[in-house]
Amino acid sequence: MKEFFTQFFTWWNGQTLNTRFHTWRHGELIGEDEFGNRYYRTKGGARDPALGYERRWVIYNGLAELSRVPPGWRGWLAHTYATAPSQEDYAPREWQKLGAENHTGTAQAYRPQGSILTPEERPKATGDYAAWSPGD
Repeated sequence: MKEFFTQFFTWWNGQTLNTRFHTWRHGELIGEDEFGNRYYRTKGGARDPALGYERRWVIYNGLAELSRVPPGWRGWLAHTYATAPSQEDYAPREWQKLGAENHTGTAQAYRPQGSILTPEERPKATGDYAAWSPGD
């Protein structure tokens, strides 16, 4: 029952009911990655008349976060690679790295020097800036 409500009320946690229905009706499973994400395309590789190419999508295992998609699958989703990693012997190159989780809005978010959210004190102004005011 919890899974039903999660799919009905959230879009960021796996798939919605509409996505499940669309995938069941129009999707063809292409493969699965090491994180449990499942990759689909339109049945038979049919081209979408509005787009001119086949639709490809991922159903995440957990939170919908693109940084959890490996480089090979990411290239396939973006139509950079014609062949999915599950259909060939794919090995990522040494310069291809897994994405880092997006920490925006969390305590681990990047806060550069001078940000009002850092615990450090902001550096003093250097005097090379003159504030603008209307009428000047």
